[in-house]
This record gives sequence, structure tokens and C-alpha cells, in this order.
Amino acid sequence: MRIHFIAIGGAAMHNLALAVASKKGYVVTGSDDEIFDPARTHLQEAGLFPEELGWHPERITSDIDAIILGMHAREDNPELVRARELGLRIYSFPEYLYEQTRDKVRIVVGGSHGKTTTTSMILYVLQRLGIEADYMVGAQIEGFERMVRLSDTAKYAVFEGDEYLTSPLDLRSKFLWYHPHVAILTGIAWDHINVFPTFPQYVDTFRKFVDSFEPNGKFIYFAGDENLRDIAAHARPDITSIPYEAYDGSVPMQVFGKHNMQNLQAACLACQQIGIAADDFYCTISTFTGASNRLEKICETDTSVAYKDFAHSPSKLRATVNAVRERYPDKRLIACMELHTFSSLMADFLPQYEGRMAEADAAFVYFNPKVIEHKRLQPITAEEVQRAFGTKNVVVFTDSQSLAEAVRKEVAGKSHIALLMMTSGTFDGIDIPAFAKELLCGGTQEA
Repeated sequence: MRIHFIAIGGAAMHNLALAVASKKGYVVTGSDDEIFDPARTHLQEAGLFPEELGWHPERITSDIDAIILGMHAREDNPELVRARELGLRIYSFPEYLYEQTRDKVRIVVGGSHGKTTTTSMILYVLQRLGIEADYMVGAQIEGFERMVRLSDTAKYAVFEGDEYLTSPLDLRSKFLWYHPHVAILTGIAWDHINVFPTFPQYVDTFRKFVDSFEPNGKFIYFAGDENLRDIAAHARPDITSIPYEAYDGSVPMQVFGKHNMQNLQAACLACQQIGIAADDFYCTISTFTGASNRLEKICETDTSVAYKDFAHSPSKLRATVNAVRERYPDKRLIACMELHTFSSLMADFLPQYEGRMAEADAAFVYFNPKVIEHKRLQPITAEEVQRAFGTKNVVVFTDSQSLAEAVRKEVAGKSHIALLMMTSGTFDGIDIPAFAKELLCGGTQEA
């Protein structure tokens, strides 16, 4: 079986390529016009890094059994055009995952926030209880070699369900492909405004997701979300709706924050649907420390602590800032976030950030105007961003060196600091763990 990946360098795509290449009898090739670490290193180590970057339609031949198309490719991609001319079978990433798990019990975690953490919790418990599962998750989990696994032996498949577009050829949400037997929706807070220009359109894709369940599916949803309550009330008669709130039991946990206690309870209910007792779940999950870049502790001293997080959307931002505030009420909370995604950099979406960093003692917001230009978005100003966040503690920067210096001054000579660095990027080249260690533990680091 020969499979070619167009746009192999993406986080999910390269992990899927690694998973497919590990299957007996599969030959994997791939292409991309740019590939960065960690994908570059992972592909090189597996012998899957393209001989030459760029698109090479002459290498798309009739003996290829399947093409897997990533979102980074455009509809006029030369290799895609050639594959369509030859009539090759073309899969999107989620379509291929579904095809490989048709005969498995599929558990899918969706929602605007908490997907990765909740999926990670389920996988953590399954692994430690010796229950084999295939999976796709959006972060590296301790004890798991990759972010994607496919096998011929697992009975279960656990997928993080993304509502973003499937591929350049399929403008539906990815999670509509998965047809779960058991599914979680953690909450709905408007995101991806470039794809869903109105909130009702955004909510509607979650309605379609619930409609896509297998017969007699189980729908686990956060009871505190009015939109999810409405979706549950109008779900198909064969679907069992199961509301949840936050875990408030007596078993001590390593993770913290109200949102994580909600995630934990959702994961428990999902595991119960496949026969795992609640007591076994809570005992096992008590040692879970979190997924990579999700409230990940990166530095700690006797008096201060630093975390990094992937938070960038308004709902994730507020949940993460509030969680650290609750965890460390006596520390000075310095929160830094980068506006980096399409939605976060759109002028019409900025008002969604109002008050989201209010709990921080000092809040620094960074964006790079060149990224806005690259994404071909309407320019925004630091003043517009400041007004949108709407609280006096927020200072906005458009230069990462200036941001780093401001954080240094805020921390200098002080103890009892809680530093929180939040981005889906890198603040334009700041080594976040090293920067945090410099600030809290001494040493040198150039931002």
C-alpha cells in the first residue's frame, strides 16, 4: 500500500504519516513547501522527510493507492491537481482516520475549549488500565510516543474533534467525519470567525456534529452551557444526553482550575460508557499532570512559579488566567498572551476579549503587525486591542523585545510571582521555558 501526504509538515499530518508508516506493508511519501520542528526532526528520524521541499506533480503517479490532503495545501496545489487528473483516491485527514476505525468504538471530544486536555485524560486512564486504543490528540502526552496511533488490534478509537475545516476540497468541520458512538462537547464559545462569521453559524456546526452520531450514541455535554442544553434538548430520540458539571470529589488531583475539573468529569463519564468504573477512573487520573502546553509548569522556585499554555481564544484565555489566580491567590500574577490566530487578529472579533485578563495583576498582550499582513487581514492597532480588552491592567506590545523587557521589569527584585505565558506561537522567537527560568531562577536568555 503506497500513500502520499500532500502538506505532510503539519502537526497532525506528520503524526498521521508516522502512524501509517509504522503499519506493515505501507510505503509513505510526502511533500510540503515548508517544514519546521518538531515535524522536521520527527520525519527525518523516520526517513520520511521529502528529498526536496516544494510541490512536485511529476512524482504523483498512478501506482499511488491513496493521497492524504492537509489543510496547508490550496485547491490549486500542483500535486493535488495531478492526483485529481489521474483519478487517485484522495482522503482528508479526518476522513482517513474514520476509514481506519470504521469497526471500532469511537469516542470523540469536541468543544471550543478543553478538547486536548479532556482527550488526554481519557487516553491516560485507558493506557494505565491496560486498555488498548487508537487515537488522535492535539498535544504530546507523557507516556505516548506520538499524537496519532492506528492499529489492527484496538477495540476503541479516541479522537480530539476539531470544528475547523476538513480540507481545501471539503469545507465542512473535521469532526463531522468521525460519527462517534460516545462524544463530549465541553462548551461553545465563538471561534474561527474567518470560517463562521456569525455565532449562530458556529453553533450550527455543533448541532450537525450531534446529528452525525452513530445510532444510539451517547452525548456528554457541559450543563452550564445554554447552547449545549438546547442542542441536547433537540437531539435525535435515539441519542442519550448526559449532562455534567465540575468534579468535586475527595480524590486529590494534580491538575487544577474549575475548567480542568469540568474536563475531568467529562472524561470520567466517557470512560464509564465503555465499562470503566468511576472509582477506577478517579484513582488513575489523580497522577495526571496535564498535556503539553496546557497549563504546563515550566519553572518553579521556593516562592514563584511559571506556566505556559496554548490559550489564545477568549474562553480559553479567561479559564486559564482564572485557574492560575485561584491556585495562587497570594502571588502576583503576570499574564502574557499572544494574538496569533486568524480570529484573534480580526478587528471584528477583538471585542470578544473584553475582561478576559481582568484577574491578572499585570497583563501583557502581544501581536505582530507583519503576521496580520501575511494573513491578509485588516490592520489593527495597539490602541484598538487595548480598548477591546477593556481593563486597566492590560498593556499591548507589537515588538517582542519590548514585551520581554517589560516582563523583566515587572519581575525584577520581586518574589511570590506567578508567571503565565499563553500563545499558540512563540511570541516571535522567545524560548518560553528558558525565558521563564531566566526571570525566576536567574541566568541569561535573549528573547
